Amino acid sequence: MSIWRVLLCLLFPPLAVLDKGCGSILITTILTLVGWVPGVIAALVIVNRPD
Repeated sequence: MSIWRVLLCLLFPPLAVLDKGCGSILITTILTLVGWVPGVIAALVIVNRPD
């Protein structure tokens, strides 16, 4: 994972998981709307998940 991806996870989590699929984008967007911290945590977990 690159430093740019981590920064993107911290600044705008749904944009960081854009290439991971519709479900990941939806989950991250909902969690970001609920609170910034849950959205960031979800984005970091999804980005670090091996496919």
